[in-house]
Parts: sequence; C-alpha cells; structure tokens
Amino acid sequence: MRNYDLEFLKKFSVMIGFLVLLALGLLIGSWMVHKSLPTEVPDSMARRTEMRIAPAGAVYAGSTGAAAQAAAAAAAAAAATANVAYDGTLDGSVIFNNLCSGCHSSGAGGAPTMVSADWTARIAQGVDTLHHHAIEGFTGSAGVMPPKGGNPALTDEQVIATVDWMLDNLN
Repeated sequence: MRNYDLEFLKKFSVMIGFLVLLALGLLIGSWMVHKSLPTEVPDSMARRTEMRIAPAGAVYAGSTGAAAQAAAAAAAAAAATANVAYDGTLDGSVIFNNLCSGCHSSGAGGAPTMVSADWTARIAQGVDTLHHHAIEGFTGSAGVMPPKGGNPALTDEQVIATVDWMLDNLN
C-alpha cells in the first residue's frame, strides 16, 4: 500500500469513529429526554381525544333503539335546560341591562326607547301581544324585534319578566 492510501484510511477511520460516537451520543440523549417526559396522559387530554374520535351519530333500530333514542332525547333536553341565560334569573333589570339596553336605550333598529311616548301604541295592543312579540319576534313598519331579544337561551318566563320590568320602568 502506498502512503497516501494509508493516510486516507486513517482519516476515513477517524471520521467513521466520530460519526459512530455522535450517533451513540444522540441515541443516549434521546433516551434521556424520553425518560424525563411523563408517560401518563392527563384526563383532560383523554376526554378531548375521546370526544374527537366519538361517532358523529348513531343508528336506532328496534325496541332497544327506541329506548336509546328516548334516552338521548332526554339527555339533550336536560342539557338545553341547563344552559339557561343569566343563571335563570327573573330579574328584568339584569336581563335588560345585559341584553335589551343595546337597542332599547338607543332606539337601534326602530326599537322603542324607555320613554312612555314610544310605547303608547304598543301598550294599546295589550300586554299579551307585547309578550308574544318579545318571545316570538316581530317585524313591523317601525322596526324589528328578534325572538327573545336575540338570545335563544332565555326562557319565556325571563322574557315576560323583562317586558314587565320595562313597562314598569318607562319614563
């Protein structure tokens, strides 16, 4: 063998040795990092994963399917009633100040302000009509009243209490 061949083999061997040491160092480093990470999955992550991979719907067939469908409908109704606006308060001032005042203080969209002159023609129609229009919504020549003031989470009782409060507090 010639001198330059031996010189090449020495340099090549040193380079291969360096790369082997580097690979071993990276393997040991990754093993140490892996050991330092928690192995248990937090409950919140597990719940999010279960919700994400849950089926979008279900098939109900036969008598067991009817029972499952009734249970699902009952659960949906319970969830809907649990989501009541403003913690279910019947204090009209709370609902008015948080929802209704946006339009009924400024007259936006043709809404009557809290001045009795704006309400004279509406009161003449009867309180039941005012309650109905507030719950179901109303579109008239003067403006638009969205159903339940635009918050479908309000109960009918909350809307009625708020309308009654507004009528009692006209200027």
